[in-house]
Amino acid sequence: MVDDYHPVRGQRVAREKLQRSRELRKEMTNAEQMLWSQLRGGQVLGLRFRRQQVIAGFIADFYCHASRLVIEVDGRVHASQKNYDAERDVALSSAGVHIMRFTNDDVLIRLTDVLARITAWCEQARPHPQPPLP
Repeated sequence: MVDDYHPVRGQRVAREKLQRSRELRKEMTNAEQMLWSQLRGGQVLGLRFRRQQVIAGFIADFYCHASRLVIEVDGRVHASQKNYDAERDVALSSAGVHIMRFTNDDVLIRLTDVLARITAWCEQARPHPQPPLP
């Protein structure tokens, strides 16, 4: 199996995983599309988010490298894959990222609240410049 270089922490990712992440970008749920419309283009604190980002062998719905934040939008399928999600959360946390999970309904019905939580995390996770020495 030949791996391709991937931009997150110099990791190598199998071509099949990269192909699957591309497919998922084309097959976004309504909730993912709605959230992406608010995250893209630096709309949250000027930060860059990526969709369907491969990290530690798993595909995260959204990822912000500067804030080390993974955002997952969970639909009904996640009720039947709790063990997989737990394994994935451990792997992502071990890679040094924070995970925020929202349901489809959270995004579709309470988008303002979801964005406020994301923004709050990103604000506190941002490195703040040191004041100049006197």
